[in-house]
Amino acid sequence: METPQQSRWLTDEEMQTWHVLAGVMVRLPSALDAQLQRDSGISHVEYLVMAMLSQTDERTLRMSDLAAYAGSSLSRLSHLVKRLEKSEWVRRTPDPSDGRYTLAILTDAGYAKVVESAPGHADAVRRYVFDALSKTQQRQLRDIGRRIWQTVAPDDHCLLPPN
Repeated sequence: METPQQSRWLTDEEMQTWHVLAGVMVRLPSALDAQLQRDSGISHVEYLVMAMLSQTDERTLRMSDLAAYAGSSLSRLSHLVKRLEKSEWVRRTPDPSDGRYTLAILTDAGYAKVVESAPGHADAVRRYVFDALSKTQQRQLRDIGRRIWQTVAPDDHCLLPPN
């Protein structure tokens, strides 16, 4: 009979590092969400979806690709896009090249909302992340983040910035 693999427990230093990282993963999105809600009346995930669309050709993506970029299920993204449609920031239409797919299109009003929201969001990202780090630490953070990303999602290169 095969014995289960022995767990590799975290050292005290690894545990401290993990607690800090886990705290950042919880608190940073909450802080960014609070800033966007306060200043622009949108959530962080709504901003991310609209910002992703704003950076594509014709401000358009298939819903399935947008879900992958957003790290979301298609069902969850569909609910979010429905909210964005009510504000007339995004519209959906069948993909003319393949009707099995639906396109999400950022409207002019949605683009204006991203443009309006971006400066405050950039200031918050700078304040919460970059102002606390030296240029060397920023590069190290990028490299560490890239390594973790490649371990967690080795086939997910859609948003992974180039080296």
